[in-house]
Amino acid sequence: MKDFDRKKHWETIYNTKELKDVSWFQKTPLTSIDLITQLELPKTSKIIDVGGGNSLLADHLLDLGYTNITVLDISETAINKAKERLGNLARNVIWIVADIANFMPTEKYDIWHDRAAFHFLNDKKEINHYMNSLEYGIQPNGFLIMGTFSENGPKKCSKIDITQYSETSMNNLVKNSFEKVKCTYIDHKTPFDTLQNFIFCIFKKGKTTLM
Repeated sequence: MKDFDRKKHWETIYNTKELKDVSWFQKTPLTSIDLITQLELPKTSKIIDVGGGNSLLADHLLDLGYTNITVLDISETAINKAKERLGNLARNVIWIVADIANFMPTEKYDIWHDRAAFHFLNDKKEINHYMNSLEYGIQPNGFLIMGTFSENGPKKCSKIDITQYSETSMNNLVKNSFEKVKCTYIDHKTPFDTLQNFIFCIFKKGKTTLM
């Protein structure tokens, strides 16, 4: 996909499909919510949802009382739809339109959450840049929550090749700066009644005693 325009691709998706009609749709993102809340961090903790776009995670985090939420997505259309859905509550979220493949954060976050954005990066330089972003953008003792397709999951999504990960391969990417807390495999049921197997891992920047 030498001439692939990633931003144009995602703008087209969000301009032509309803949220309920995309494979990654979750009315209630239970896995992400559970992983975030079990960390038992203050509700004022800085949370960034990478690739969050029009996801409903921000809505649920606001309902739970979290007050420092950032949503990043490559698609301005997706973010505008999320803002429209949230109405006045959208003012309580920081919105960033950016491609995570070349994004460098200006803030340091307590929780960096990524469900199904990272696995779209197949180029080594882009993956390395993402790792540098994590290194810079997560507070000491902060947490990375990463969800990608597992080795038993799809090899493509939205007609794009993805990179599958295992617990070992994901850990190997971040082990120089992060320690694994836990990993779990989850089947996501799409709106089309198909199953996609994900691996979700929590990593802590530095040493951890959390079980």
